[in-house]
Amino acid sequence: MKLIRASGTLSLLALAALASPLALADESGWYGGANVGRSSATIDDPRINAGLLNGGFTSSTIVDDDRSTGYKIFGGYQLNKNFAVEGGYFDLGKFGYTATTVPAGTLNGNIKLRGLNLDLVGTVPLTEKFSVFGRAGLNYAQARDSFSGTGAVQVTNPNPSKNDTNYKFGLGLQYAFTDALAMRVEAERYRINDAVGNKGHIDLVSVGLIYRFGAKAQAPAPYVAPAALAPVSEVIVAAPPPPPPPPPRFEKYTLSATELFAFDSAELRMPQPKLDEIANALSSNHEIDNVVITGYTDRIGSGKYNQKLSERRAVAVKSYLTGKGIDANRLKAEGKGEANPVVVCTDKKRPALIKCLEPNRRVEVEKITIERRVQ
Repeated sequence: MKLIRASGTLSLLALAALASPLALADESGWYGGANVGRSSATIDDPRINAGLLNGGFTSSTIVDDDRSTGYKIFGGYQLNKNFAVEGGYFDLGKFGYTATTVPAGTLNGNIKLRGLNLDLVGTVPLTEKFSVFGRAGLNYAQARDSFSGTGAVQVTNPNPSKNDTNYKFGLGLQYAFTDALAMRVEAERYRINDAVGNKGHIDLVSVGLIYRFGAKAQAPAPYVAPAALAPVSEVIVAAPPPPPPPPPRFEKYTLSATELFAFDSAELRMPQPKLDEIANALSSNHEIDNVVITGYTDRIGSGKYNQKLSERRAVAVKSYLTGKGIDANRLKAEGKGEANPVVVCTDKKRPALIKCLEPNRRVEVEKITIERRVQ
């Protein structure tokens, strides 16, 4: 007899568009989390009565237990700004009913549901902190039933079970406390097989936390002990060196770069001829070190968030130069958040304001003076 059928209506959010005006700052990486909440099912009382009638019984009352507590533990990988693959383990809880029959007796039915899922998750940011997401995927669920009867009711198969693969989908809202920690509120629908030949749905409304891995703290500069001073009695005064030969003639030229970034992004645009020129100059002049790379943001967003974003932008330029063979110890990346704006904008509408503030979303490589031998 069928225990569960579809209840309520959930609409699946269309997966995020590839081009979104507010892209996530972090584009990829591993994450994990857990949710807990209320699961619900609709007990198919008319079908239970029909089954009892076929067995020669009538039911006077049916008491349903159609609410339970469910949870899930999950992990995933963020493929890009808008899409992730997510899998995990879920337990939707226990549901059941008790039917009182004529001739005198009772029929008790229960089902437990748990299993594994694999979903594709699409996300669309709404603000700096809030985003909506939708999911669609598959669940591999184990349904374990138990039936018992009293009085005139006799059960021939008391413990049927079934493992089956079906679809699932859901939608939710996410709030980011920090770049690493966020909270989710979501509603999901799991299609299941109830182990006695029927299919239905379980709905889970839950709240949980998600943690993103991979944030790496910048290693501190190695400590170099000062050279020990020799005792006065051991100091040797050397003879003055011979006069140097006439110096060769040199000419000086200066290199610098200012790279602009898209809104809420730390991704370099390609190609980068100015950065390539600086990389070539540093490769040929190993005496140049402590090159300062400074990242900035516009004024949209919180100061704390913009500080971290400006640091990531500076690190992106540093990583580009190290990718060209420049020793990372010769480069210093720092972020100054919203400081030192080069333009001030008063636009009211957000798209126009974002466009106007573009010159402030930048990374500056300090001026580097190169001496070149004159032939």
